[in-house]
Amino acid sequence: MTLDHIVRRFVCGLALLGAVAGVAAGPSAGAADPPAKAPVIDRDFPDPDIVETGGTYHAYATNDSVKNIQHATSRDLRHWTVDEGDVLPELGAWAVPNPRRVWAPEVFRHGGGYTMHYTAHDRASGRQCIGVARSATPGGPFRPVGAGPLICPAAEGGAIDASSYAEAGRRYVLWKNDGNCCDLRKDTWLHLQPVSWDGTRTLGEPVRLIKQDREWEGPLIEAPTLVKRHGHYLLFYSADFYAGDGYKTSYAVARDLTGPYTKAANPLMTTQTFSGAVRGPGGQDVVTGPDGRDRVVFHGWSADHRSRPMYIADLGYADGYPVVRGSKVVHQAEHARVRNAVVREAPSASGGKAVGRIDHADSHVEFTVFAASAGEHQLSVWFGNGSLDPAGNAVTASHRLLVNGADVGAVRYPHTGWDHWREERTTVTLRDGWNTIRLGKGEYFAELDAVEVG
Repeated sequence: MTLDHIVRRFVCGLALLGAVAGVAAGPSAGAADPPAKAPVIDRDFPDPDIVETGGTYHAYATNDSVKNIQHATSRDLRHWTVDEGDVLPELGAWAVPNPRRVWAPEVFRHGGGYTMHYTAHDRASGRQCIGVARSATPGGPFRPVGAGPLICPAAEGGAIDASSYAEAGRRYVLWKNDGNCCDLRKDTWLHLQPVSWDGTRTLGEPVRLIKQDREWEGPLIEAPTLVKRHGHYLLFYSADFYAGDGYKTSYAVARDLTGPYTKAANPLMTTQTFSGAVRGPGGQDVVTGPDGRDRVVFHGWSADHRSRPMYIADLGYADGYPVVRGSKVVHQAEHARVRNAVVREAPSASGGKAVGRIDHADSHVEFTVFAASAGEHQLSVWFGNGSLDPAGNAVTASHRLLVNGADVGAVRYPHTGWDHWREERTTVTLRDGWNTIRLGKGEYFAELDAVEVG
């Protein structure tokens, strides 16, 4: 599958692991994670960053209004114990001592211990800027380093959301200029800047990678996370205002570290692609689990909109491009393998076309879909059913459903009328990686707009 095919996918999903922080037993470590159900840290724990050391995962998060930086630990990424202390008890002298202005920590290990990059309010410029602290252990306490902030482009709104990336013995920090702050209405660029191995000094000028330029991104992008997988760079980022359900996560791809980066056509994770199970997913990080497989970690708003708990989901790569377990990926019927049926213009369908005349014993539409991990996944079929019985009465129609060649029953469709598209949901069991989903002739007649797999 090509990059063009992947970036056209409406990918957004997540697998939330069920367990309140530090409580409740779950599946054994290393097993595939279940679809999204509940946060793994069910309290305010936004902008999570995770570091693994010695088999223990350390998670760090934005302030809780009292502590500057929150900290939690886990052995399996599912069951967490939240540290009631503050791992950054003091800010640098350059920063206003206000925990509410301390955001988005990034912690990484180097030969001399651990470094934390954090965002705080700069006394001199009145902007949010990035500072540095160090500790001998991942549990802190982290102590400030340097007389001033590490990165503070005041004229561009300041700097927030530091993230570390290293390769070939060189370290870089990614960050966002906070151009949407303070009524500045400036572009929000994600930057890449070389730093010393311990992250305490910048060693060169920043390179601009991407900025907000899609309608669905709103006025800003932020929260960069960079990984290299399958021979190319994946730059994950969050977009739009964090405070609402419109906050979302997407990604861009490059062959070279400094770009150019090509954005996915649609977001990777949104409130809608999670069917509202997670609201405003963002502030993401990527971590390798005990089983050697990647996870995406992020926050989302609670139902009462008072906190942003932490979620985690399996992260797979369809020919190198990210797919999140539990997210909905749209597959248009007209792009599937169509046998003895007709692709027709359908202005009211999601892609402007639909597949009809699935009328014969050998008629079918077969979709190739990717699962980030094996197990049960939700299948949503968007259909239109205008069938009538011989007496002219509206009737239910159906399609036979085959998954990886096995007949698993029928999907039944209530009457909608032709060119009126509705969703019918069912559950299918998929294997890790690529799968086929085939819908063929059943009772009466129905047309297909698309399927979504989450």
